[in-house]
Amino acid sequence: MVMNPELESNQPLSNSLFVKVQKDILSGKIPANSKLTEQAICKKYNVSRTPVREAFRQLESDGLIENIPNRGAYVIGLSSRDISDLFDLRRTFEVQAVEWAIERMNDDEVNTLRENIEFMEFYTLKNDVDKVLYFNSAFHNIIYKGTKNRMLYLTLSTYQTYLKHSAPAKTFSDDYLKTILQEHKNIFEAFETKNVAAGKTAMEYHMKQSKLRRMSHLF
Repeated sequence: MVMNPELESNQPLSNSLFVKVQKDILSGKIPANSKLTEQAICKKYNVSRTPVREAFRQLESDGLIENIPNRGAYVIGLSSRDISDLFDLRRTFEVQAVEWAIERMNDDEVNTLRENIEFMEFYTLKNDVDKVLYFNSAFHNIIYKGTKNRMLYLTLSTYQTYLKHSAPAKTFSDDYLKTILQEHKNIFEAFETKNVAAGKTAMEYHMKQSKLRRMSHLF
């Protein structure tokens, strides 16, 4: 059998399949309440049953599908309430992450954060939405790693993945890129000055605004 090239990677096939199916569930390509069968997933993603079974276990553990006795596996997905709650949880952890990262990141790590902001500014001027969003995610990942807290890093990375892949297709206002750039600059300034209070305030504001922008596209 020729495997799907999108699933080829250095990680186990079951993990790469899990990531692909997870993304399709979160994005709505596999809609909520639809039934998942091993046979259908094998055919859709061109894989054998063994990685499908492991992927199903991971998806059920993450709460994205539910195995109902004598009926099979059904997609749960994320509701608008789930997304709202995720933003609130993420805000709490992001604010904590800023505090620890400002206290624990070394000069080289702060310089990496600075370079990221410079890339964001460059692509904002070029109005390149995809690149700005890429460096937006990277900015937060640098902070997560900078906390030196593995569990917090894993938690926030999961929240970021869920919210990114479940984002609906949308248009952006003319000042969208400039707005999120300025919000990230305000956060970064706190790293330069090692001002924990300012960093927490800036991140709190950024997370609240992010939720407002996102939820406005759900209704």
